[in-house]
Amino acid sequence: MTNRVRTAHRGAARILLLAVAVLGLQLAVTGAASADPASSAWAKLRMCESSGRYTINTGNGYYGAYQFDLPTWRSVGGQGRPDQASPREQDYRALYLYRMRGWQPWQCGGMLKLVGDADARSKRVPSYDESAYMGGTGLPAPPAPKPPPAPPAPTGGMPAWPGVVYAYGDCAPALKTFQLRMNAFGYGFSGTGCYYDKTKTAVLDLQRANGINDSGRLGPLTWKAAWQGKRPR
Repeated sequence: MTNRVRTAHRGAARILLLAVAVLGLQLAVTGAASADPASSAWAKLRMCESSGRYTINTGNGYYGAYQFDLPTWRSVGGQGRPDQASPREQDYRALYLYRMRGWQPWQCGGMLKLVGDADARSKRVPSYDESAYMGGTGLPAPPAPKPPPAPPAPTGGMPAWPGVVYAYGDCAPALKTFQLRMNAFGYGFSGTGCYYDKTKTAVLDLQRANGINDSGRLGPLTWKAAWQGKRPR
């Protein structure tokens, strides 16, 4: 083989190796560019929204682990009611919504300071395989964890919000703290610590008096209003 032929072969080999390296780099970059929130972020969101319960129906128009209302559920293709859908389906529709609107639809997203990534509002419709990592797929609804005890209130002050959004049917020490506080407005609670019809009425009254979305869910804004807001009518 002549020197000229050997040189040509070596040059072709170098070009081929360079092309392979560039292609590998492009593939690596492409794989890293698409990123959805970590499964731990979804777990935190579910815990805050519903105590991680996929089958919850709070009776106030919000359903399932991600507390969809029906118009939002249907806007991402959901059928029936969210709490009656499988965990896999709820995970998928939550990821779909995230890719359409980021964390904005969830109050807990802001409270938990969840940060959007490359797929937030990307408008890229996910596949079921892409949502499989989120944690609920194929699993039964986890039991509600025991909430942390409500911190004691300093004299004349407001106790810290316990970090959980409470809804109809929940029982927790923090709910007793809220109920006893509402007695200052004439509600006459005995302090059972369980959220049923009387507590729902007090929450809705307080929300409407203070311009808070009357969802009936006891979140941080409603908690604060019980101590620092306007008196319910």
